[in-house]
Amino acid sequence: MNRVDVVYTLLFNEDTNKILVVLNKKNNTWSLPGGAVEANETLKEAAIREVKEETGYDVQVNDIIALNEAFINEDHVYFIMFEGQVLKSPEQIPKEKNILRVEWVNLEEADRLMPYYPEGVSKLINSRARYTFQK
Repeated sequence: MNRVDVVYTLLFNEDTNKILVVLNKKNNTWSLPGGAVEANETLKEAAIREVKEETGYDVQVNDIIALNEAFINEDHVYFIMFEGQVLKSPEQIPKEKNILRVEWVNLEEADRLMPYYPEGVSKLINSRARYTFQK
């Protein structure tokens, strides 16, 4: 069985009460921006890269707010969700081959679009677990 690490970033705009979400082309489902960690990349580096690639936003990622795992085919997948803040908004959302749409949605809509968070993604906004990369 292969281990696969996948990172996501929860970007919440307190002024508008909206969360940034993406519509994935592969399975036509909504998720937070994110994807697989590449070789020689930290979890935080991967989260920052994935948000930039999928949405064009420059972000800072902070603490982990959720950790989930699943067995998918021959893979043992760890889903690591970070809390983040937008540092710079893109002038235009890039065309990314795996993403159909990028949208800011309200909390209720985010919960509806992403039912795989049992208590709702909106409940994760105030969750925190310290993250440290040990050198």
